[in-house]
Amino acid sequence: MRVVLGRWHDTPLGPFADAMVERADGHRVLLAPRQEVAHFIAGTYTFDEVRVEPFAVSPAGPHGVRRGARWAVRSPSLTIDLEVGRRLPLGWLLRLVPAPVATAPAWCAVTDPVARRVLRGVRTRGSAGGGREEFYGATDTRAVVAAWGSFDGVDLGALAPLDPPARFGFSSAPPRPSVTAVVTTVVG
Repeated sequence: MRVVLGRWHDTPLGPFADAMVERADGHRVLLAPRQEVAHFIAGTYTFDEVRVEPFAVSPAGPHGVRRGARWAVRSPSLTIDLEVGRRLPLGWLLRLVPAPVATAPAWCAVTDPVARRVLRGVRTRGSAGGGREEFYGATDTRAVVAAWGSFDGVDLGALAPLDPPARFGFSSAPPRPSVTAVVTTVVG
């Protein structure tokens, strides 16, 4: 089972957290906290099922992306506890680029060919559906050193690389279990 967790602090829809889950049988499920969030995400990515349900990640806010931080993900369908580890070598490299540059769509377009070659399944530019374009500007990445939980009462299993890449949209998450600070821009 694969889980891509999103914690979004600054969006036109307000702050929220969500999860994209791909079961072992390939069934893709979106978990979103509100209907308008579910509508936007489901219009951008591909799912077999969309669930709107209470969804929380603690600690809230951007301070959870540091070594030793522990996250608790809770919804009626999904429970995850995870621990954030050290900054990865890619994180050190990403931090060399000033955030306003790293998150600009033009920079994301330039870095896309590199991301494709270096991180299997990862793209920084692609289609967001409906004639829209989407850009991912990463500014840091840290290892996830421990995680455990369940989805619909089924154990998530051991922490493992994301292989093959997840199939929600044009890009997957990095293969190594990690927490990545990213700015997502949807244009159009």
